[in-house]
Order: sequence, then C-alpha cells, then structure tokens
Amino acid sequence: MSKPTILVTGGAGYIGSHAVLALHDAGWPVVVADNLSNGRREAIPDGVPLVEVDVGDAAAMADLFAVHPIAAIMHFAGSIVVPDSVTDPHYYYRNNTVASHALIGAAMKAGIKHILFSSTAATYGAPETVPLDEDNPTRPINPYGWSKLMTEQMLRDIAATGAFNYGALRYFNVAGADPQGRSGQASKGATHLLKVACEAAVGKRSHVDVFGTDYPTPDGTCIRDYIHVSDLAAAHVLALEALIDSPSESFTLNCGYGRGTSVLEMLDALDAVNGSPVARVMGERRAGDPPQLVASNRRLVERLGWTPRFADTATIVRSALEWERRLAS
Repeated sequence: MSKPTILVTGGAGYIGSHAVLALHDAGWPVVVADNLSNGRREAIPDGVPLVEVDVGDAAAMADLFAVHPIAAIMHFAGSIVVPDSVTDPHYYYRNNTVASHALIGAAMKAGIKHILFSSTAATYGAPETVPLDEDNPTRPINPYGWSKLMTEQMLRDIAATGAFNYGALRYFNVAGADPQGRSGQASKGATHLLKVACEAAVGKRSHVDVFGTDYPTPDGTCIRDYIHVSDLAAAHVLALEALIDSPSESFTLNCGYGRGTSVLEMLDALDAVNGSPVARVMGERRAGDPPQLVASNRRLVERLGWTPRFADTATIVRSALEWERRLAS
C-alpha cells in the first residue's frame, strides 16, 4: 500500500528540513510549505515540492490543500528565539499561535485528520525538579513558551471534538546536523549555543557568550538536555505513524535523552572535537532562561519504540562542527 502525502510546514528550516529528509528516506511523499524567512530552498531534497507560503494565510493554505492530497501535517513553522519573544511578544503570538490557528482551520476544512506539532520544553517554565515528565505543571516563563502552549491547548480542545488527532512533541535542546551533511542549522543570527560556538570555531565569530554563571547548578551555567536533530527527526516519523495507525488517539511526548549537559560542559566537548579552544566571554543571565531543563523520555520510548542513534555528546558536536565547516568552505 502506498504511503499518503505529508505536508511539512517550515520544512526548509533547521528541524523541519531534517524531518523532510527522514520522511523522504523512509519513502513518504512530502510537500513543504515555507515562506523562506529562515529556511533554505537547498535544504529540501530533489523531487520534494516547495510551496512558498505563510502558513498563517488561510486562503493560501486552502489553495495548497486543493492542489496536493495531504493526509497529515507536521507543523514546524514558527519563531523560536526565547529572548526575542520577551522583547517582541506580539510578534511571537501572531507568528506562532495565530498562524497555527489559521493553519488548523484550513486543515479542518480540507478534512485532514492528523497533525503533528513542534512544541517545546519551554512550556514547563522553570521547573523545581528534573527530569521532567509530561505530567509536570506547564508554567511558561516567556512568551515563546506560552505561544506554543496555547497552540497545544487549541489542538487538544479541537481534537476532543473528533475533528482530528494530534501529537505534540516537546523538544528539549536540539543540536547537531545530518550525518550525511545534507542539512544543518543555517539560519542567520542563530542563538543556539552549539551553533554559535561552532561559528566561533570556524572564525565566523570572535567568541561565544556564556549567559549567566551564577545559576544554582554545579558549574553555575544553565543545564540542558541536548538531542541530536536526526534522532528528533526519526521520532517525528514514528509519531506520524502512530497518529495514522491510531486515529482516535492523541499524545504529548517529551523529546530528549534524559541527561543534562551544562553550557561549559558543551563548550568543553566542542574544544575537544575542534582540537583548540573557542574563546568564551562570561556575561549576565539572559531573559527567560530557566536554570535547567532535562527530559524524562520514558513515554517517548515506550509509546513509539524510539531508539536514539546519535546520543553521544561528541557525535552531536562533531556533526555540528562538520556542518559549520562545510558552510564556511
């Protein structure tokens, strides 16, 4: 039996492009919807259609659904920089929550029955204990987290009417690049720690800033659960299959490895792979950053049978650095 066509919104971006690769590698027909504000056309494999569109444009999305026989949506499109959400919350609610509302409405009118949503650990806010499971209270401390949590709530309420089923995957810190070098993080003005540090390693930046050294953690810097982007993409394919196989069931799952790595530990790992140290500048805390976020991934493993392939920190760092060297060459 042939596989149905999947729409990937934001499929020319960092995480979305890796999901497109994973789907394409597994034989799923894919259509990408992306306005290319942060995405790269060259990240999309040959033969995968790209529709340049803003997913918040309900009329344009209705046109897309009229042309392409979409059975399910992976929704990545949106803005993800926490400090930017603090300084410009109106934009974040429009680009994340309002645009998702428009997309969901267009999908319902088109009769699409499965939606997989790119959510975030920022929905948990600044938890008092780790690791976090999906039952932990959701108390975001920045507009980015709220914008994603509001979309989760919309999906939950609408799915309860029987309109569709959905999965919300709450990412922890995504890092690394496709091991075959086909895609990686290439957005301008990136703020992800490893991306910034790799840019410094290849000479694109003079240093990497460390935001806060007085957190209540062993070395004073923030602790995060870093997950390789290709392992995350593989989880999306499994989640899609679960939605299609069980059309009456929805789920919310954490995506991480269940281990924490501090900012300084990640920079030490980069220095080891790079063979020389990257300059560090210690600074003040950044608005909206919780001290530590570490996932419990038990439900992800049990529900989807997910087995990570690239969990070693050195592997994550090496793939990110190789990608950055490729961009710089």
